[in-house]
Amino acid sequence: MNRTGSFLAILIIATVPALAQWLNVPTKGIPRTEDGKPDLSAPAPRLSDGRPDLAGIWEPREGGKYAKDIVADLKPEGVPYQPWAKALFDSRVDGTHGREDPTASCLPEGVPKVNASPYPWKIVQTPGFLVIVYEVFSLWRQIFLDGRELVPDANPAWLGYSTGKWEANTLVVDTRGFNGKASLDQLGRPTTDSLHVIERFHRKDFGHMNLQITIDDPKAYTKPWTVSEEVILRPETELLEFICNENEKDVKHLAGK
Repeated sequence: MNRTGSFLAILIIATVPALAQWLNVPTKGIPRTEDGKPDLSAPAPRLSDGRPDLAGIWEPREGGKYAKDIVADLKPEGVPYQPWAKALFDSRVDGTHGREDPTASCLPEGVPKVNASPYPWKIVQTPGFLVIVYEVFSLWRQIFLDGRELVPDANPAWLGYSTGKWEANTLVVDTRGFNGKASLDQLGRPTTDSLHVIERFHRKDFGHMNLQITIDDPKAYTKPWTVSEEVILRPETELLEFICNENEKDVKHLAGK
């Protein structure tokens, strides 16, 4: 199966083949070990202004673990559901509503689930904004660093609207303006249009970055709650095209309406 196959099927397999489309990728500035391999434990790079350089192609260290279950590392009581949200999640968790998941119809992953998808994503960093290009579904986000504020009646979006600021060596990203249609994970933890996501990107060395994610959705959860994930750098490669509806044959086999 290639990386443009069914997203849901890939999550079940929980692995992604190592595919490439370029030879002799001329990636400059990569620290290397004595045997010439990228040194992922080298110090994190910095830009000329002293800010951490987050640019590069990243992928979840745990594959699709957190895309399937965002709270895989928490105790069950760690998710403070509103009663209706717990009831909805309980009805979804056995997979009998799999066909109703937006991703089954090639609709976008939401935030933060898109970062945990078992596909790489690329950060392009400039002084005023960052762009994250996701291989999965060929999605993209902009994270603005210029202090702008979201208008109260912003058009509801699958990935919301993101602004960011630096706190020492950590980029803190604030995202609002969601449409409430996406789930937090494949098991079906719900969101609403009140969702507010805070992501903290901390590149701890050349090849490893920590993501701390706070979910604040008062319509679905009684208080904010936080999870942590790690992504690893994939040097000397590039993203592949991902056309979700190409040769789609899986939805008819999923349970649900």
